Amino acid sequence: MLEELREARRSSGWSQRTLASRLGVDAQTIKRMEKGVGSLATLVAAMSALDFRLTGLGSGKTLPEQLTARRRERSLSLEKTATKTGLSRKTIATLERGGGSIASALRLLAVLAPHARRRAPERSYWGQGDREDRDSRFTPSDFMDCIYAAFGAIDLDPCANLLSPVVARRRILLSEGGDGLLEEWSGDVAFVNPPFSALLKWLRRAYEQWRAGNVKTVVCLVPVRTDSAWFQETLVSDAEIYLLKGRIRFLNAEGKGQHTPFSLMILAMGASTDSKACLARMIPGRWMRLADTVECS
Repeated sequence: MLEELREARRSSGWSQRTLASRLGVDAQTIKRMEKGVGSLATLVAAMSALDFRLTGLGSGKTLPEQLTARRRERSLSLEKTATKTGLSRKTIATLERGGGSIASALRLLAVLAPHARRRAPERSYWGQGDREDRDSRFTPSDFMDCIYAAFGAIDLDPCANLLSPVVARRRILLSEGGDGLLEEWSGDVAFVNPPFSALLKWLRRAYEQWRAGNVKTVVCLVPVRTDSAWFQETLVSDAEIYLLKGRIRFLNAEGKGQHTPFSLMILAMGASTDSKACLARMIPGRWMRLADTVECS
């Protein structure tokens, strides 16, 4: 599990120091965690930050909850589990409350779910040979001209790339040490075409910065994915969605165009009525305000 967690961090492009900053701890804590040393609370926080989940366990949002559910599924009392793991009853109860050490949690995991593995993250591949550069796709200039016309000049591109044609007064570049998931946003309009492999992290950040008043309007160009609990329970209260008709021909690192293999939407927060109307005149699609839909029980 720890090797898979380490690989998840690396595939996200995060150093141990970056992950440490996200969790509010020092880099040494992350280094120790990846060797199986430290508190279970740190491990759980890292799993959440990396959207790292396990399959083969019981139901639950966190590892402690899953371990508890798995023990109960197997009809094991705390006493029987203690006998099988060599841990004390008190230690197991502490782990199930989210306390204790990583080493103890791994011992418990090895007994309750020895075949537990990382659940495959949702991926957006453009083609079978494009897995390595699946996030290296850029919004075409003609599409961006419509964005400028509808929403005005872009003050911030928080997930910018040197090869991207997006024009913004401020660009946060990971290649230059910037990190839009950590740095404060600012300006009237932020345009977000995030790495699709980390979509939910960027939408959360965009929502947080907009709610904080750091940016007046946030315009996100993202795949149509509305199934997460956070999206449906939190984002829908403020977001407006423009479902695009047809597919956009994105640019790759060589400047060649390629249509998206999935549907896209513009997700806007703080957009004016005039801006939305202007966009609808230029780009085929349909505006939807999710907060106005009826929830069925």
